[in-house]
Amino acid sequence: MPTISLKRDLLFEALGQTFTDAEFADFCFDYGLELDEVTSEKIMLSKEQGEKKAEGADETVIYKIEVPANRQDLLCLEGLAMALNVFRGRRKPPRYRKNVPKARQILHVKPETSAVRPFAVAAVLRNIRFTQSSYESFIELQEKLHHNICRKRKFVAIGTHDLDTVEGPFTYEALPPEKIKFKPLNKEKEYSAVELMQLYKTDTHLKPYLSLIEDKPVYPVIYDKNRVVLSMPPIINSDHSKISLGTRNVFIESTALDLHKAKIVLDTLVCMFSQYCAEPFEVEAVDVVQPDGTTVQYPLLPYRTEVISTELCNKKIGISVTTKKLCEMLEQMSLGAKAIDEGKVEVEIPPTRPDILHWCDVIEDAAIAYGYNAIQKTAPKTSTVGEQFALNKLTDLLRGEIAQAGFTEVLTFALCSRDDVAAYLNKDITNVPATHIANPKTLDFQVARTTLMPGIFKTINCNKKMPLPIQVFETSDVVFKDSQKDVGARNERHVCAVHYDKSPGFEVIHGLLDRIMQLLEIKPSDDDEGYYLRASDDPTFFAGRCAEVVALGSPIGMIGVVHPAVLENFELQMPCAALEINIEKFL
Repeated sequence: MPTISLKRDLLFEALGQTFTDAEFADFCFDYGLELDEVTSEKIMLSKEQGEKKAEGADETVIYKIEVPANRQDLLCLEGLAMALNVFRGRRKPPRYRKNVPKARQILHVKPETSAVRPFAVAAVLRNIRFTQSSYESFIELQEKLHHNICRKRKFVAIGTHDLDTVEGPFTYEALPPEKIKFKPLNKEKEYSAVELMQLYKTDTHLKPYLSLIEDKPVYPVIYDKNRVVLSMPPIINSDHSKISLGTRNVFIESTALDLHKAKIVLDTLVCMFSQYCAEPFEVEAVDVVQPDGTTVQYPLLPYRTEVISTELCNKKIGISVTTKKLCEMLEQMSLGAKAIDEGKVEVEIPPTRPDILHWCDVIEDAAIAYGYNAIQKTAPKTSTVGEQFALNKLTDLLRGEIAQAGFTEVLTFALCSRDDVAAYLNKDITNVPATHIANPKTLDFQVARTTLMPGIFKTINCNKKMPLPIQVFETSDVVFKDSQKDVGARNERHVCAVHYDKSPGFEVIHGLLDRIMQLLEIKPSDDDEGYYLRASDDPTFFAGRCAEVVALGSPIGMIGVVHPAVLENFELQMPCAALEINIEKFL
């Protein structure tokens, strides 16, 4: 979970009260937070860089507070102080408003941005007044958002600009890197985008972000009306439009791969700092013109409602409160609440709480407001008896029995290369219902395996020096594409066994199949109640030496002597026989 570092005195000033360290730790716990550490800049520097580097450092007490990963509104002093003050009843939750002036800023999104970062949102904080501490907090919140919900700028990148130094309308474009040239933040001269990518390869702060666009044919860039560059997201802003302590109007833009996250980031940032505007908690809208010509006004600042039952809330938490009391508890958590019917509460969820997805999240907030320590411990009124998942139970039983039959269990990777499940098994990848990985990091992990055999063959290859025969097996899941499933794929539990020796050992593998069927109480028979082998052709196996295993009236797998070409593909010198069956048919 993310941790924020706040100066204790500034935090206490915002809360309007001082606490001892122990009192504040208890207060944080009551709200679902944790006071992780009490330290100072001098102590932190001495730990990281030694006593000499720490000389002259600030000795102001710093609180390190751990907050939930889904509470972006608590990642800065402003948001945390607001939430805690509402929780203590010292103030009411603010009402965030969107001002839509006739002459508003416009951001045009060009179609070519779809090749790199297709989405953009924007807003304006008008007539804002920063202090040194609030300015530092504004910059720090952007960094916290970048590292958390933005996933190190991969999904969203934030740019903040002094609106008085640029002129709208703005355009969000994507151009070849050699055509982009500007003076980046805190630099004295202009660089082309190509030069910037080389320059920042030695910058410890910006180097991790270069890979997000460096292999793209075009780079994203934002221009103003006069073709002045505001930023090259997600790497760096322009020095021309940088904000400062004296900035009065802030233009905020966010470019993204994930529009939903971009909306959350923008709403969070403007809500937290709109309190410093001349009109507190009011944000100026920006028209974002989409590539298809449609216009969307940002920020959205959505308020939505959820209806919950007092009875359900009491039941889930284990308490007994009235509807009126429940409304008061929810208001403590910055949620608007009013009774709309007997035992029903309408809850208004502000734009700062995207973590609330449905009614159970509202009930969790009610539990926090009630106090977990205040909930009376009781024994459950009902008792249940758990049992092992049937498929796992069958798997565990078979593992032991197959091991007792002389086979050694292996555990191989669930991902493999396309060749492993196709070419190396003498098959065409277009005929294999494999689930492909969209952006594989390595050629060894391109698809989810559709058979256990490649992993076992690789294991034998790594153990060829072991005494013969090598008899190994695996009982694990394979994955097949399946359009009937909501996720487009399904898992199947398979058993695969291989005998590797100077002779194929088909009789050994056949004996193992008979033993498995004996354990499953399925008799050899060609009717729908038993099992039998049916001649079949499979390119993975030697022609005329493979068969389909049919059990309970339907095929469940293959058995046979492995084709020499397959052995050669996996660099195996000895013949072998293999068996692979689907055991889910026996449940």
